[in-house]
Parts: sequence; structure tokens; C-alpha cells
Amino acid sequence: MLKILKYLRESKAAVIAIILLLILQAYGDLSLPGYTSRIVDVGIQQGGIERAVPEAVRESQWNQLTGLMTSAERETVSAAYERISAEELEGEELERYSSEYPVLGQEAVYVLTEEDSSSLDQLEEYFAFPMVILSSLQTATEEGGEEGLSPEIAGLLAGLSGADGEGLPAGLPDETVEAIRQAMREQKGDMSDTLMEQRAILYVQSEYEAIGMDMGRIQMDYLLRTGAQMLGISILIMATAILVGFLAARTAASVGMRLRSQVFAKVVSFSHTELDRFSTASLITRSTNDIQQVQMVSVMLLRMVAYAPILGIGGIIKVTGTRTGMGWIIAVAVAAVVSLVLILVQVAMPKFRRMQELVDRLNLVAREILTGLPVIRAFSRERYEEKRFDRANRDLMQTQLFTNRVMTFMMPVMMLIMNGITVLIVWVGARGIDMGSLQVGDMIAFITYTMQIVSAFLMLTMVSIMLPRAGVAAGRIDEVLHTEPVIEDAPESELVVRSKEEWKGELVFHKVNFRYPGADENALSDISFTASPGKTTAIIGSTGCGKSTLLNLIPRFYDVTEGSVTIDGVDIRKLSQKELRELLGYVPQKGVLFSGTIESNLKFGGPDITDEQMEEAARIAQATEFITGKSDGYESPISQGGTNVSGGQKQRLSIARAIARQPKIYLFDDSFSALDYKTDVALRKALSKKTAAATVLIVAQRISTILHADQILVLDEGRIVGKGTHEELLRNCPAYQEIARSQLSEEELQKGGAAGKEEQENE
Repeated sequence: MLKILKYLRESKAAVIAIILLLILQAYGDLSLPGYTSRIVDVGIQQGGIERAVPEAVRESQWNQLTGLMTSAERETVSAAYERISAEELEGEELERYSSEYPVLGQEAVYVLTEEDSSSLDQLEEYFAFPMVILSSLQTATEEGGEEGLSPEIAGLLAGLSGADGEGLPAGLPDETVEAIRQAMREQKGDMSDTLMEQRAILYVQSEYEAIGMDMGRIQMDYLLRTGAQMLGISILIMATAILVGFLAARTAASVGMRLRSQVFAKVVSFSHTELDRFSTASLITRSTNDIQQVQMVSVMLLRMVAYAPILGIGGIIKVTGTRTGMGWIIAVAVAAVVSLVLILVQVAMPKFRRMQELVDRLNLVAREILTGLPVIRAFSRERYEEKRFDRANRDLMQTQLFTNRVMTFMMPVMMLIMNGITVLIVWVGARGIDMGSLQVGDMIAFITYTMQIVSAFLMLTMVSIMLPRAGVAAGRIDEVLHTEPVIEDAPESELVVRSKEEWKGELVFHKVNFRYPGADENALSDISFTASPGKTTAIIGSTGCGKSTLLNLIPRFYDVTEGSVTIDGVDIRKLSQKELRELLGYVPQKGVLFSGTIESNLKFGGPDITDEQMEEAARIAQATEFITGKSDGYESPISQGGTNVSGGQKQRLSIARAIARQPKIYLFDDSFSALDYKTDVALRKALSKKTAAATVLIVAQRISTILHADQILVLDEGRIVGKGTHEELLRNCPAYQEIARSQLSEEELQKGGAAGKEEQENE
């Protein structure tokens, strides 16, 4: 996951914005259970009365309540209320108050004027004990004094007038008030704060009914107000979730795009050594499937993994505020979920790594089969290749089935944990409700918070299904990005920089040895020769003798192991790769064309190639006839890989592409093999005029292609065993003589190839 987070560092602003939005979303999600609890406890059970601070109190009850307060408390409470009587009001004001408080015609009413929340908390504390005592006195009166008050409290109130609860003095001494409260605390020692609050709320309800206030309206107003707040929070949650989804998808898409660009740029910079290390199928998988895995998990990291700890921590904070005493249940749930996730990830991780390797294998097999389909059909090997593909496909399927079964097992266990936790909460909570220490709404809120906390871990678990595979994919991507090419440009201070016109193109090999990475023996040994401008150097030899390898050292597809290769006396390692390759016109052994048009392929060497240069190159490569024969000419489409042109046409277009660049050194790696004899002769005749001032190297299999070469190098097992002209080699090089005997007639051999020369000149 750390590697994936590293990829997100370049999108810091978007990530920070997402985290802030997630905090806002979590705030909304964590607020809703509290509103649900209040709807149940306050809106339904308490009739919409939120606090034990009455909005209005009859004067008779006011005197009773304040009589059970200390002098300081009475002063504070009196400052928060205003006395209203019918005698002091008139007109619309009297009508309004009378409709709101019908009892106003019988006695004065004290109305709450304080709105500050902290002051209301203080008032609630002051009112709680008096209301509970008066409620107990009323209960004692209604039940004949058998219940409600302890003997201690009854004794304290016995000497007070109206100890029946109807005529307590308006101002008891502070010492008496404290003594009554102390006795009340001792009597109600087992009574929780929740029960005392409910008893006080019930007193307020009875007082409102006595005043004549509309209890249905109070309850409905509270429910509508709370419901509107919940609706607003829900809309806020929806808006933030949509915005988070948009930003997360956009950020992940940019991560995928950036990784694809970085991987592609890195692969393009690879030498043949790195390309040999990473197979083509593997590089394709890493550039597509692996990056797609990282992109998908990036979305989940931003939407779920980042949200889970915010929601989980917020849920734990909220749970501690419910005062339910069931916090240990959260610990049990989290421990169970974490244990399950760790076990599953430990089992599945190795298989995810194996899965990516099998995807590589499947791509490799599929690519080989599709590329070699004509050969497979020609040799009737369809059934064999089907079985080979089926084996690779079945291996991948079995690994995927294992991981899917492991992860499928996770969901039922998670649901079992969540349902078990819910049952445990209800069982423990029901006991608390029965004992009076817990309200129904608090239990509902606790269940919701617990499910949110468990859901947070469930989110992490869901991501853990993909995270191991994405971690493997990220590692494979990093392996490409952190692979430094073996062939790099020299330090800028050591580079030789010249314009293209300043180079002559004299190519010299100085005692060159080359060994492939990991090989035990040299592929080329002690190679020394000079290829001069205006002359053609040909290289011939048996298959596997190192001809193409030698040619690949010139554009630095590989670097020499020992010795050096120079152009105009400058070691090619002191040239930047770009400048070196601008001097070269390279035609590979297998012609490669790119999707586009004939024109785009011939101008592939650079934007500075003009139409005249392109047409001249096509004319020299003997490609004009088949190009002009097409309805669209140079605008004719070329499909991917050049599959809509023949092998000879593809080779001529590849040669024309190199000529159009007008290089100083031409490199032809057996580039005339697909040409017929007549086209071969005409092409080389036209080419000799064009390359009169350039250095030409030709790797060939046919002696007829190199008869006119100024210098022929004969390779055998990576060594030069012959050097000279055609005639010279026929006289003194056994290896060349053997090749010549297999390709030339006896008459041509006796004449030293003269017949062949005349025939070519006549052509």
C-alpha cells in the first residue's frame, strides 16, 4: 500500500480535498444516530421536551421549585425567567399569552427568557433535584405516603408547612435545602442520572398539561425540526459522497495515466539488455493490467480506506459519549474483524503474487499463438496449441478460484460477527433499560455507532481483497521504473556535440569483444575493421555467427564488453544516444512498419523530411511502382505491423525509411532477403549512387548481394576469419569458399565471380 500511496503524492491537493470532504461526510454519518436517538427518547418518550428546564411554570409551582433551591440558585433562576400575569397584560399581548398559556387567567406564569445553551445546562442542574423531590411528594400524597419519600426526607419536611407538597415555603434556608438533597441522594443512590432526568422531564410534562399548553404541537414541532435537520445532513452526506467519488476517480485516472507514461518512457529508454530481462508479454501486462489494478485500488484507497479510520475513530468518540457502559463490546468486535482480515490476507497474499505471474504466462502463450497462427495452421498444430493455452488458462483459473474462495469465506464471517455483536448489544442493553440506566434511543444509537465502527473495518476488509494483488502489481511496476538502463549517455561534460554536417561517418571497430549479460562465452571476439565513407562493407557468415550482434553494437543496442567503436575517431559512448542514432540509417532484419499511412512511415525519421526526399527514397528503394498503384498513393493506410503489405513491400518501405533520413552511416541487417533478384539488383544500383558519400554496412546471407562490396568481412563463431573483396576471399578464405560453393555455380567460382558481376551489370 505504501507504494500506491507514493503514486498519490503527486496529487496532494486533490487528496487533501478528498480527506477534508471525507471528514465532513463522516461528521454527517456520525451525527445521524444521535438524531435518531433524540427522536426516540425526546420526540416520542418525552413528548418533544428536550430539557428539564420548563418553558413556563405556574406561580404556585415556581414557589415550590425555588423553595427547594439555595439562595444563589434562586437568584440565577429568577434572572432567567419573567413573571407574567393577566392583570399586567392587555390587548394583543394578553390574547397571545392567554392562547399559549391558558392557565394565565387563573394565576401568574413564569416564562423562560434565557436561550444560551451553557446557561440552560446550569438551569437544568438547578431544577433537577427540586423537580424530583416535588414529584416524589406528589407520588407520596397520591399513594398515601407509603411510597416516594424516605423517613429521613419526610422528617426534614415534617416541620415545614404543607409537607404534602402543596405548601412548601418559598425560601428554605440553604442548610435545610442541602440536607434534603443529601437525604435524597442517599435514598436515590441506585437511581441513575438518566432516571432522574426522566423523572424531571415527567414533572415538566405534567406542568405543561396543567398550564394547558398544546403537547401534541410541542411534540410535532420537535419531530419536524429534528427530521428537517436529519434531511439536511443526509443531503450534505450525499453531496460530499458524490464529490469525493468524482475527485477520487479523477485522481486515480491521473495516477494511471502518469504511471503508463512513466512506464512507457522507461521502456523506450531500455536497451536490448533490459528488454531481454523483461519479456514483451510481461511489459504489456505491467503497462496495462498491473496499472489498472493500481488505479482501481487508488479509488478505493481514497474513498474507503481513507474514510474507514475517520469513521471508526469518530464512532469510538461518539460511543464514549453515550454513557452506556458497553464500550467493551466495540473492542471485541474490532478484535474479531482484525483477526479475520489478518488471517485471510496472510493466506491469500502468496496466491495473488502467483496470479500476476500466471497472467504474464497466459499473455505470453496467447501472443505466441496469435503471432504464429499461420505456421500453426500449416503444421496442423491447432489441437496442441489449444491444450497449451488451456493449461495456462486452467492454472490461472485454479489460482483465482482459491483466492476467490478465501475471500468469499470472509463475507459470511463478517456478517456473522456483525449480527452477533448486534444481538450482544441488544441483550446487554435490554438489561440496562430494565434497570433504568439506559434509554431505548441510546441503545439504538449505540448499535448504529457500533455498526459504523465495524463497517469501517469491513471497508478495509473489502479493500484487502484487492490490496494484495494491487501491491504485487505496484511492485512489478516499480521494478520497471527503478530498473536503470545499462546503456546511458555519458556525463554532459564528457559528451561530444557536433552538427550532423560535421560528421564524415568513418566507422572503426578497435579489438571489440562482446558477451551477452549472463553468458559464459563471448559472442564476438577481437573484432577490428574500418568502414570508410563512400565504401560498402559487407558482413557474411553462417547462421548464429554474430553478424546481427555486431551491427547492434553500432547504434548501442548493446555496449561492447571490451574495446571500442568509434565514428570519426570519437568513441560512440561519448555521443548522446540521440545524436548517435541521428547519424545512422538502420534497416532491421525483420521489417517493422507502424499503423498509419505510407507517408507517415517513410517520414518516421523526423519532421524535417520533405515530400521530395520521401519520394526520392521510395524511388531508390524500388517502392514507387506499388505505392502509385494504390488508389490513395502515399496516403494509403498501413495496418499494425504492416500486415496489409507483402514481405518484399514491407522491406522496401523499411529501406526507403532509412534512405529518407539521409544518414551518414547505413546499416542493412540482411535487409534484401525478401527481394527478388531483379529488384535486388536495381535497388542496390540506385542505392550506390545515393550512398556515394556515406558509409554502408550490409549484413547478408546471399553472396550475390555483396559481390560489389569494397570490403567483405567473413565471421565464424564470433571471429573475423576473412577480410577482403569477393575475389580475394574466393582465393584465400576457406570459410567464404564454402559459402560460395553453396550459392554460386562452378563457372562463377572459376571465374572468381566474374560471370555474376557481368550479369548484375547487364541487369
